Amino acid sequence: MKIKHRYLYLLAAGVVVLITVRLVSAQNQNTLQGSEMKEISGIAASRINKNIFYVHNDSGDTSRFFAISPNGQLIETFYFKGDAIDCEDIAVGPGPEKGKSYVYLADIGDNHHQRRTIEIYRFREPVVSNKTTENLKCNTNYFKYPDGQHDAETLMIDPVDRLFYIVTKREDSVGVYTAPLNASFTDTISLKLLGKLHFKGFPLLKWITAGDISADGKQILLKSYQKVYYWKRKPGKSVWKVMQTKPAELPYTAEKQGEAIGFTADGKGYYTTSEGKHAPIYYYQTPK
Repeated sequence: MKIKHRYLYLLAAGVVVLITVRLVSAQNQNTLQGSEMKEISGIAASRINKNIFYVHNDSGDTSRFFAISPNGQLIETFYFKGDAIDCEDIAVGPGPEKGKSYVYLADIGDNHHQRRTIEIYRFREPVVSNKTTENLKCNTNYFKYPDGQHDAETLMIDPVDRLFYIVTKREDSVGVYTAPLNASFTDTISLKLLGKLHFKGFPLLKWITAGDISADGKQILLKSYQKVYYWKRKPGKSVWKVMQTKPAELPYTAEKQGEAIGFTADGKGYYTTSEGKHAPIYYYQTPK
């Protein structure tokens, strides 16, 4: 795409988003309450800490993520040793030790399609306390695409088939890639392309910016800048097979730059939030 055309797309998309934000009534007046949380790009519910969610900034931040309450209050900041480039999503799920929960931070952003590898950092899920900050140990998985570089902002953990799911962002039909949760930490793993998903809409506004799979593996969410897509998973079906069926479209208050969505721990609802200082955080119920 020529630069001039790209700017026209961005301008038009910005106008549409602003109009949408004004027309849709807010469902929740809570906001992210820490000045550090200025470019939030992912949200995921804790499995071991009641009413705690993990969020993180994207490119330009240091190697850290945050624990917050449902109303956006900053509870604790977690730092780790790593060379984070552009973290774009976060997920919680199983890992190597049976019965234990892990946090996965996806360093998968690649706006200019220049990265040879992308990384996913894995942490044993911490017990959130009254500490202001804490340092965590992490393991790093290195991945590469089988078909060249892609920009992506969506990481999902399938707890049933024990797979990473990465969905690309910008293509007209986005790619869906997987790798096993027990992938090697010493080798660069080639992701497996399962196929493409096509969503209707204006090119920029339909870009896929976030996703999540519920803790029991029975529900799936993907979101664009304008819509939230939802699937229910039947026993014996893979996430990929389910996502090839027509999704339901769920309520969504369009945000300035909404790039985060995550189920509650019990799967009865989901939260969204956006980039920007003191961004709103919205709650919605999932279909019964």
